[in-house]
Amino acid sequence: MTTMNRKTVALAAVFGAVLTAGPATAFAQLSTAANGPYYATPSWDQKLTTNRFVILANWNSEAVLDRETGLVWEKKPKDSLADLSFSALSCHLTSTGGRRGWRLPRAEELSSLLQPDASGMATLPDGHPFEEVRTYSGASYWSATRSLASTSAMWVVSFRNGAGGPSSAASHHFWCVRGGQGADAQ
Repeated sequence: MTTMNRKTVALAAVFGAVLTAGPATAFAQLSTAANGPYYATPSWDQKLTTNRFVILANWNSEAVLDRETGLVWEKKPKDSLADLSFSALSCHLTSTGGRRGWRLPRAEELSSLLQPDASGMATLPDGHPFEEVRTYSGASYWSATRSLASTSAMWVVSFRNGAGGPSSAASHHFWCVRGGQGADAQ
């Protein structure tokens, strides 16, 4: 099969998935087993309101592509509280979806998953494909962004209400990501 035919087949699979998705899932996600191209060119100035998230079936459905940012997230964040060092090492060593190269996200990357509502609160968008994201009061996720106010604090983000800020607490949840520029870009 030629490269052009493979791309045509992949696009047909994606558009078929989009057309057959019910109203509950069409808003925010789509799933495909086809090899790309099923992503928009990542650009932080675009705002996708349909099919933003793609569950990557060819990654054992353990990872989700955010077409808006181009980042690949674990479908299910780690289920434990950990200190920053353990969290960063765990991401580095993980092989979610049979792939290595995971890392802690920057604070902006974590926050990019949040959708503000009319009251100013921010949560994951309706219909998102993620599982077991901790949203209870006090739950927050480590980022790889160092606080400018204190060299001993790192930025954390809450998925309960979108709050974030510097923290030097002993432990938080963590969620690994692939792609993007990582902590060194700051």
